[in-house]
Amino acid sequence: MTTDDIETSSGEKGQGLAPVRDTNQPPHHDDPPKKETSAPVGTDIGEGLYHEISDYTPEELDAERKAVLRKLDWRIMPMISLTYTIQFLDKLSLNYASAYTLIGDLGLEGQRYNWVAAIFNFGYLFWALPANILIQRLPVAKYTGCMIFVWAILLIGHVGATNYGGILVLRFLLGMFEAGISPGIMAICSMFYTRDEQPLRMCIFLAFNGFATMVGALLGFGLGHATNASIKSWQLIFLTIGLINLVWSVVFLWIVPDSPTTARFLTHKQRVVAVQRVAGNMIGVKTKQFKPAQAVEAFLDIKILACGLVGLACGIINGGVSNFASALIKGYGFSGINATLLQLPTGAFEFFLVPVCGLVTTLVRDTRCIMLAVICLPPLAGLIGIRFTALDQRWTLVGCTWLQYLIGAPVVISWNLLTTNIAGHTKRTFGNGIWFTLYAAGNIIGANIFFARESPRYQSAILALSISYGGIIGLAAFLGFYMLLENQRCDRKVQAEGDTDVANGMTASQMAVDDGFKDLTDKESRFFRYAL
Repeated sequence: MTTDDIETSSGEKGQGLAPVRDTNQPPHHDDPPKKETSAPVGTDIGEGLYHEISDYTPEELDAERKAVLRKLDWRIMPMISLTYTIQFLDKLSLNYASAYTLIGDLGLEGQRYNWVAAIFNFGYLFWALPANILIQRLPVAKYTGCMIFVWAILLIGHVGATNYGGILVLRFLLGMFEAGISPGIMAICSMFYTRDEQPLRMCIFLAFNGFATMVGALLGFGLGHATNASIKSWQLIFLTIGLINLVWSVVFLWIVPDSPTTARFLTHKQRVVAVQRVAGNMIGVKTKQFKPAQAVEAFLDIKILACGLVGLACGIINGGVSNFASALIKGYGFSGINATLLQLPTGAFEFFLVPVCGLVTTLVRDTRCIMLAVICLPPLAGLIGIRFTALDQRWTLVGCTWLQYLIGAPVVISWNLLTTNIAGHTKRTFGNGIWFTLYAAGNIIGANIFFARESPRYQSAILALSISYGGIIGLAAFLGFYMLLENQRCDRKVQAEGDTDVANGMTASQMAVDDGFKDLTDKESRFFRYAL
């Protein structure tokens, strides 16, 4: 059995187990979506709709599948992609503001600016695990929308910062309230898309970080020419991005559903199909009950720990590049405004190349770990170029710096390894929490390895980033090999026990779907298989 051989009793792949129809229950057609909170805490919120599959014929369900996917792609994907755009603008705002008079106005000379950059990640680190627990317990879209609103207020508050202490407090709080955004979007993606659909779509929405880089570079460049004496260029950057976030929080809360069961833009039959589609992920939809044993299992699972170390390495790279790209480019001999404008192509690199990685992992089966390793090679080559290229070859150096913005690809591929290979909702919560905690720790390290005395080569930073990429390559190889062996071991065990066909005529694949709705972990389910 393979990870994609989920079959219904009618022999159709990817649709999961079709429950026996209760003829005493009339079919539901256009009932309004139920509130997520109506499901008991220990019950999967999608289980009720899943058991309505038998109210419809296979032909009726098949007729809706393409329509459902099309609606999801036109409603969910634009919302999460634009959310990623504005949240990455928040993270880049300090980088753009530093190209102007921020450092001198607030007394951030020397290592003070490094700490202002790093303290965001202390807030992120502090709230990463609690944020993931809240995402499991609360309606995810409402929680995410509220966090967008709060961070918008905090970003606008940067305009009023007058000293080092004030900006430190604001950056710490901003990190706290942004800690739940990425895991929230991951949860939404896994509730609406199949494991085969997720790599491309996750790469697409994360590629909008590149779009944010392009928009932010133009925004920073344009606002840098503001001559109004009442507000400085760096204040205008924070104000503009903050107001964009404020408006977007209202839009997000209005449009994005908390799960397929509450999607107003789907008919009742389409909500049933939406749940049926993701049943083959073998993880259910969402269970709110906290299970301590699953939390312990998460901390002992070598896959989660390996993915967490990938997160640490990605954080080191991201923390350095996102906060010091301007400093690197200025060190090659470009002015502050031009240093900001020259970050425009970095966004194009990310925006167009990261989705290619998702497309490859979608079209070529079981290539997630391979792609995770391969995509690290170009930026690693870029780091070597920064270290050894002569300083008079400044355009070569700029090109090597642009390559560093491919870091989004390893980030999103490691996310997908988590969302597709960890079953059990409490275990997934803590698995995501471990990843984002280590990612935040890595960002703290990355923001403090660029020493002013080493400008423009930054030898210590370039070495640390190179080691991080090498570590990701090694961990990708380990994860692929380990999960392959686990799949083979489980296949042998099932064959030896003769459990390919079980009670009520259900196949092992159908049992994996059933185990997902029972909230069993990938270790507890005999029929779960890993996607490499």
